[in-house]
Amino acid sequence: MTKKSDSDNDTGIIRQFNELKKKHPDAMLLFRRNSFYELYKQDAVKAAAVLAIEITNRMLPDYKRPVKVASFPQSALDVYLPRLIRSGIRVAICDALDSPLKKKTGQDKAENNDRTIQNSTDMGKKKKEQGAQETPDRTVENTVDVKPAREKKSKAKAETRTDNEVKTEKKDEQKTEATQERKPREPQMVTANGEKVTHGHAYQSTTNPADWYFTAKIDGQQLKPQKMDAADLAAYQNKEMTVPQLMERYYPTKLMPKVSEEAFRMPMEIAGPDGSITVNKFNVYKEKDEQRPDFGKYKFYVQVGDTNMSAVASHQDLNAYFDRVATPNQLIEKNFGERLHLKSAYEKYQLPEGVDPKGVRVTKDRNDNKWKVSVDLGEKGQTSRHEISFDDGYSLFKTKTATREQIAAKYLNTEITGMLAANTAKVEKTASMKM
Repeated sequence: MTKKSDSDNDTGIIRQFNELKKKHPDAMLLFRRNSFYELYKQDAVKAAAVLAIEITNRMLPDYKRPVKVASFPQSALDVYLPRLIRSGIRVAICDALDSPLKKKTGQDKAENNDRTIQNSTDMGKKKKEQGAQETPDRTVENTVDVKPAREKKSKAKAETRTDNEVKTEKKDEQKTEATQERKPREPQMVTANGEKVTHGHAYQSTTNPADWYFTAKIDGQQLKPQKMDAADLAAYQNKEMTVPQLMERYYPTKLMPKVSEEAFRMPMEIAGPDGSITVNKFNVYKEKDEQRPDFGKYKFYVQVGDTNMSAVASHQDLNAYFDRVATPNQLIEKNFGERLHLKSAYEKYQLPEGVDPKGVRVTKDRNDNKWKVSVDLGEKGQTSRHEISFDDGYSLFKTKTATREQIAAKYLNTEITGMLAANTAKVEKTASMKM
């Protein structure tokens, strides 16, 4: 004989809870019982922590062991339900059904009552038959008097049932009207594309209470939660930062105007150093080669003529691509511009203010036969010699799309800034000692 599991033995409300939990494991189940809402087992523990309500171990009908139960009055639903939703919890409201055991007991009682009535009726008939031989007139009178009484009782019961049905229908109609009268939630902001932002809120992580996340919905679609910075969280809680500001901070590409779909049609032409360049393909893929150092990362892929190139995509560029707020032309120029020797790709590199461009040197090292760049800062010193890539050398000497100053800024700006800062501190120290 195999032993039955606890779930097989569950009856009544706990059985309903277990069955619904299997269908909706990610939802918190609120059971409406009398004038209260009740939560059971793990839902009770979670709700008690979020809502700061009391949790008890209670013996429920048709269940042998004590169960963790948390409850609150129906009148408090408007207070507690928004709190649960703001905490990122999905909530389902359920109506508690009658226990199968109670139904069976009720049926058994009804059957017993019927049998009792039948037995008593049979006994009555026998007695009446016996009495009929002696007093037939009385028997007729009693029969006539009893029938109208029974008919009155059955009519009263029918009227009571009809009244209950009417009341139930009225309640259903009231609920339907209340649902129809509910107005849609007002948007917290509208994007440049006319999309409505709602449900913007911050919530605390259930796994790590130290972490808080911000999320919202755009036209009803849930956005992926973003981990909040501590300063942003404090400003939001103090009402110093609004939902539109948080949207701009954590979902900037969702607010930008979308580009036309025509901009994504391939093939396309972009301006190159020697005329137009034909781009045959541009898309995003996830690196699956475990031997590569960028395994598991998302990358841009571009096919230009017979040349195939790829580059790891930044989080910002990925969002711009998928949200369609940047054209392939812009993303190709940003991620592959130097390899394609585009002039616009080097315009972002500039030497710090005060550095003499005449001090830039790009020479070939005789020891390793490689091209290197350095900058002479005069009295402030001289930088190290840094090797330049083949693509940068090609852009500098062959296509002429990059200048020496831009190459120096690309490789040496960090070192130059450090040298200038150290020299300024030295001068200030000397001046303070003289004073």
